[in-house]
Amino acid sequence: MKITRIFLLSVAAICLSASGASAQQVKTDYDRGANFGQYHTFSWEKVKTHDPLLVDRIKSAVDGALAAKGWTEVASGGDVSVVAIEMTQDQERLNTFYDNFGGGWRWGGFGGFGESTTTPEVYKVGTLVIDLFDTKTKNLLWRSSASDAISSNSNKNIETLDKGVRKMFEHFPPKS
Repeated sequence: MKITRIFLLSVAAICLSASGASAQQVKTDYDRGANFGQYHTFSWEKVKTHDPLLVDRIKSAVDGALAAKGWTEVASGGDVSVVAIEMTQDQERLNTFYDNFGGGWRWGGFGGFGESTTTPEVYKVGTLVIDLFDTKTKNLLWRSSASDAISSNSNKNIETLDKGVRKMFEHFPPKS
């Protein structure tokens, strides 16, 4: 009986710690009719963020990702105009902890879970959206977004930003 209780508590702890870790979500879409082979240069149109420190960090991450794909940044008039928007929102997660798992198996199922305590946890999620527009036609060519929980550690947030941008451009440019 004591072994069962320890086992169940261990499983509950593992599940709770796994649910606490957020996985970065990246979504990408693009104009299926666009010929990405004709684009080789890009210029920044706008970076919109609530934190001015993020402007250069976002630009640096995107510049590096596009340079790795053979694209060149020009001050203005590039083949593609880049727009980046960063936003945050509060999310809520409910954490439930069980104690006194009850007296074992009984007719009709497990003998009860005892008492539980549920506490809400509010955390911030940051989302970065990158749009690439054909500079001449102003048509949206490509959009990608990355979302993840924001840490109180600035270095960790920079690592998360860089990782998200790398994931966003992992399969860029799309094959025609």
